[in-house]
Amino acid sequence: MQTAFYNTGSIYLLLKHPHIILNSNIRMEVIRDKAEMRAWSRRMRRDGKSLVLVPTMGYLHEGHLSLVREARSHADVIVVSVYVNPGQFAPSEDLSTYPSDMQGDLQKLSQMGVVQAVFCPRNLYDYDSPGPLAVPPRHHLSVVSGEEQAQISCIEKESAHETWIKVERLEKGMCGASRPVFFRGVATVVTKLFHIVEPDVAIFGKKDYQQWRIISRMVRDLDFAIEIVGSEIVREADGLAMSSRNVRLSPRNRKQALSIYKALSEAKVGVSKGRILSQEIKDSIVQTVSDSGGRMDYVEIVEQESLTPVEKIDCSVVICIAAWFGDVRLIDNMEIDAPAVL
Repeated sequence: MQTAFYNTGSIYLLLKHPHIILNSNIRMEVIRDKAEMRAWSRRMRRDGKSLVLVPTMGYLHEGHLSLVREARSHADVIVVSVYVNPGQFAPSEDLSTYPSDMQGDLQKLSQMGVVQAVFCPRNLYDYDSPGPLAVPPRHHLSVVSGEEQAQISCIEKESAHETWIKVERLEKGMCGASRPVFFRGVATVVTKLFHIVEPDVAIFGKKDYQQWRIISRMVRDLDFAIEIVGSEIVREADGLAMSSRNVRLSPRNRKQALSIYKALSEAKVGVSKGRILSQEIKDSIVQTVSDSGGRMDYVEIVEQESLTPVEKIDCSVVICIAAWFGDVRLIDNMEIDAPAVL
């Protein structure tokens, strides 16, 4: 097959080849094979370069790109992974409708001019074939009870994969309560990425606050020699936290979703004025989101590192929210640090 170039002015995307050429003198490698990715990283190390990994599930927006910009100050070489991980989705969840735009993602990363490699494996769970992983057909799941379905991921019946990483305490509650396979899937795929890419540093967005804390704890407990950096939430001009799922919101639902940021902001102002009882704050948040037309999954006020719920805000906390708007589930949070606590 002849190599195809995609011309974007001064940038040429080499879409049918393992790498992209940028501006004639900067090369961004696009790597799909695990062994090739590991070998590439080790070549960088032999050259004395440090590596930072930015894990993503693609459909990149400004929030993701802010992680890449953050990565520039932490290592010599930036690797971005793009992989929609079926291991963190239950069969009833939105894996099949999760947005994807690989060509657009590569173009955005190339235009930044700072990413040396993009790792976009076809399938990290198929150990016999390089082909794409299929979502389990519905008839495979018809003999499984609803409760049992909630405990399996989209790869359980289609892959030989058996090993999972669980961060036992931190994954309980909040997103772990409503999505019981989610964090074992996240911890497992991140472990796989760490073993393949072998970074010195990894950047995670704080919008997925519980995820960031779980990965930090996993790295500590399993002695990974990797620094985990949490990067601040990036918001739209009207306050909505940037998310790949936002594209699925109807105009009406998107307007309703602004209630999350409104509720969080009002809660933070209330704390600054001495309102510190958690249940009162949570009741107000639920009221604000529900009145807008949202459907609450949860709202919790927890200590920032341990994620332990608090009855009153007398330490550094984070208020975490998950809510449904139409058929789209959004999460958001807001930290309230100790100096701001009365």
